[in-house]
Amino acid sequence: MGLWIPFTILAAFMQAWRNAFQNRLSKDVSTAGVTLARFIWASPLAGFYLWLLYRWETAPMPALTGSFILLIVLASIAQIIATALMVVLFRKRNYAIGVGLAKSEAVIAAVLGALFFAAPLSPLAWAGVLIGALAFWLMTNPGALREVSFGTLLTGLGSGLAFALTTLWVREASLLLGLPFLYSAAWVLLCVIATQTLMLLAWLLLREPYTLIALWQRPKLVFAISLFSCIGSLGWFTAMSLETVALVKTLGQIEVLFTLMISARWFREKLNGRDLAGLGLIVVGALCVMLA
Repeated sequence: MGLWIPFTILAAFMQAWRNAFQNRLSKDVSTAGVTLARFIWASPLAGFYLWLLYRWETAPMPALTGSFILLIVLASIAQIIATALMVVLFRKRNYAIGVGLAKSEAVIAAVLGALFFAAPLSPLAWAGVLIGALAFWLMTNPGALREVSFGTLLTGLGSGLAFALTTLWVREASLLLGLPFLYSAAWVLLCVIATQTLMLLAWLLLREPYTLIALWQRPKLVFAISLFSCIGSLGWFTAMSLETVALVKTLGQIEVLFTLMISARWFREKLNGRDLAGLGLIVVGALCVMLA
C-alpha cells in the first residue's frame, strides 16, 4: 500500500472533525474569526512537529526561493478564501450539504492538474474521480439542490475551486524544495499556516478586533479546531508530496463518510438512501484511485 493512502485517510478523518467544530463556532463568531481559529494555534504545533523531525533525523535546510514564496502566498490566500466560503455554506444550508458542495474540489483538481500542472491521470484514475463526482451529486441530493439558490451553489463551487488551487500550489511548493517528503511537507505546512495566521490577525486587528475577544473567550473550541486542522493539513500535505492531488483528493472523499456520521450523531441530521448509495460510490471511487 502506498504511503500516501494512510496519510490521506488520517487527513480526511481530522478534516471532518475540524469542519464539525468550525460549524459549531460559526454560530457565535464571524466568518473571518472562524477561519482564523483554523490557523491560530496551528503554527506552533507545526513548528513543534518540524523540530521533532530534525531531532529524529538530520536533513538539509530548504532553499526558500522566490518561486517557493510566491506559491506559499498563493496557497495561503486560496485556503483562506476556501475556508471562509465553507463557513458561509454552513450558514446557508445544513452541515452535510455545505461540505458536500465543497467536495467538487476533487474533480476541479483533476481537471486543473491535467491541464496546467503536468499531472495527467490514467483511465482508471479518471473513473475513480468521476465516480466520486457522482457520489457528490447523489449525496447533496438533486431534490435538495433544486432548493439551493444560485448564490449558494456558486459559493460551494467557489470553495471547491479555492481548495483545489490550494492543494495544487502546495504540491508544487513541496516538490520545489527537493527534501525528503516528510520534511518538505512539514516546511510547506509551517510556511502556509504562519502566512495565513499573520494575514488574518492583521485583518481582524484592523476590521474586527471584537472577533479576537470572542475567540479568546472560547479557548477549548478554538484549540480543538487548530489541532484537528494542523493534523489534517499535515496529512494532506504529506500525501500530496507523494501522489498527485486528484488521486489524494478523490480518496479523501471518504471524509464525507466521517462527516455523515458526525452529522447523524452530533447534529441529529438524518441519513437517507441517497446517502448510503453515495457512500457506496465513494468506496468504489476510492478503490479505483488506489488501484490506479
